[in-house]
Amino acid sequence: MTDPLPLRAHLIAGGFPPGSMGGHDQDYARLRLLGLLAECEVPASVGNDFADVEKWLPVSRLLITYVAGPYPDAAQTRAIESWLEAGGHWLGLHGTSGGRAERVEGMRMRRSIKTEHHALLGGRFLTHPPIREFRVEVAVADSPLTRGLGRSFTVEDEPYFVELQDPGSTQILLTADYGPGSASATEGLYESDTSLLPDGRSRAIGYTRPVGKGGVTYFALGHSHNPASRTGRAPDPSDKTPVIFRAPWENEAFLTLLRNGIAWGIGG
Repeated sequence: MTDPLPLRAHLIAGGFPPGSMGGHDQDYARLRLLGLLAECEVPASVGNDFADVEKWLPVSRLLITYVAGPYPDAAQTRAIESWLEAGGHWLGLHGTSGGRAERVEGMRMRRSIKTEHHALLGGRFLTHPPIREFRVEVAVADSPLTRGLGRSFTVEDEPYFVELQDPGSTQILLTADYGPGSASATEGLYESDTSLLPDGRSRAIGYTRPVGKGGVTYFALGHSHNPASRTGRAPDPSDKTPVIFRAPWENEAFLTLLRNGIAWGIGG
């Protein structure tokens, strides 16, 4: 692609099955992300899943995804990859590292099934313990994606376990050590905890990786829910969070990450 991609974004925010929020307040996240794009005067199209992503990528410079269930199939993943190689930028948030999951007998959480999009995104969600406050360490303080964060910050959020798919091509931006009590979260779901980094303690919750002339950035933070988003879900006795939860979106460090991610995407 010889001409630069248009200065616009395509935002995908939705749950699965269609019409479901997938346990997240998709409407709230969608509005907040559109507001941040408006700050930069970036026009945007909006989708609920990846069904028509091939139509919007050629007229977009930035793809933002905040999803809980929807994921691109093999053909859609190839379309995203071609677009990235031509200079597009994909900012994946929170549940983007999820996708297909299967039930495990006797377990509340489901096991994530690896599909083609995980290799392109660079990470696969495994599981998460209950929402808690934790410290995020900024591994690369001089990156444009972490500008303004300092060396660390605290946030209340879902502590994601994300398995890196190609560590050699990935620059880890953010890590978190959830403490020894979280070590059992993958027991019964997976043979081992493949989200652990070489130090045996911390996990990557933010990273970036080049793809051709473009690239992918992923931040695991950003959970939100409201009563409507949890309709039909069995109550979790261990979850003591309020029925309306937006803590990451009220955290200045997370908002800084989002603004940096948008600037990375439209300026690349």
